[in-house]
Amino acid sequence: MPWISRFARSTRESLGVRHYDAEAVVTSGFVNGTVYLGFDSEDLSDWGRLLDAIEEAEQEADLDEPFTADWPQSGRIVYLRFMSDDPYVVEVHDGTSTQIVVSVPLDVGEEWIAESRERPAAARAALGGGAEDHRGARP
Repeated sequence: MPWISRFARSTRESLGVRHYDAEAVVTSGFVNGTVYLGFDSEDLSDWGRLLDAIEEAEQEADLDEPFTADWPQSGRIVYLRFMSDDPYVVEVHDGTSTQIVVSVPLDVGEEWIAESRERPAAARAALGGGAEDHRGARP
């Protein structure tokens, strides 16, 4: 199964919002690639909301209206698009740079959701905090 990951420790702050550099790394038997993306302290909170929406969509499973969401927000140079499909698909969009999109099948089971909920707290700890989680509590 391909995987997308890797956060960098590079950080800067502007108007009270911390900005971080990261990489989306796709590794599979077919394609391997890395693209640099940025996110901010607000995006870490958005990650939790995205996971809530994924869980809700999985429970409702409305085939007429498939779930689609972007993280960080679309319109940025690089972002991830999550789409309910069979299997679930995550697209890595490298917008203005190369205009390449890589689709990655993803097994969005209970383990994936639980592990993904731990990532923002781990990222905050590694990056030095600075943001609240999606429920308004510090990690």
